Amino acid sequence: MKKIIVPLLAFGLGLPAAAHAQNAAAVQDEHGPEFFSMIESEIDYADAHDGLWNWNIDGWIGGDVERIWIRSEGEIADGDFEKAEAQVYYGRNFHPFWDALIGVRQDFEPGSETYLAAGVAGLAPYFFETEATAFLSTEGDVSARFEQSFELPVTQKLIAEPHIELNAFAQDVPEQGVGAGFSTVEAGLQLRYEVTRKFAPYADLVWERDLGETASITRASGEDVEDTTLRFGVRAWF
Repeated sequence: MKKIIVPLLAFGLGLPAAAHAQNAAAVQDEHGPEFFSMIESEIDYADAHDGLWNWNIDGWIGGDVERIWIRSEGEIADGDFEKAEAQVYYGRNFHPFWDALIGVRQDFEPGSETYLAAGVAGLAPYFFETEATAFLSTEGDVSARFEQSFELPVTQKLIAEPHIELNAFAQDVPEQGVGAGFSTVEAGLQLRYEVTRKFAPYADLVWERDLGETASITRASGEDVEDTTLRFGVRAWF
């Protein structure tokens, strides 16, 4: 699942959001605009479905207020692409812990489709890393995705991270094999060892299930509605 990096300067110094913005503006006036980047990538493998590979990329490039966000995720089973998508957003920081995003999503597999996308990313209370995004396809289909995770340090280097992703559709989309309502849920527990802050091997126990009308469609096609996999991979920051 996915790490969201947000500006923590105001929180760390105990400054209100207004003072944080004024200080950032002063630094920019004195030194010119500063640009940073934070890209997190995960790739893992599970000995299931004749070899299951997953990847996830999430990050941004920009300053304290305006950023370009990039995301990509996908799945390869038995040597074939089952899912593959990429997202690009313009993001604007509207609170020390939150960014508003607007952009596009392009699906490549299982079918080609383009979406207008908008959402928020940041830290919910108690430091739950959160992404909530709505999508409008070129066919007029509306869907939404909610992701949340939380880091639980076991030691300074060993981190347990529960995570969840929930998807929903406003209408049936037969060509995608999904029905209206909540369509899928994915929940897991990742245990990783941070060799450095930028490199961490991990094991991730992931449970996935189709829901509601989507589950009915899946059963009718003779496929399983539920799956659990143990994945081994590497997380890296750039």
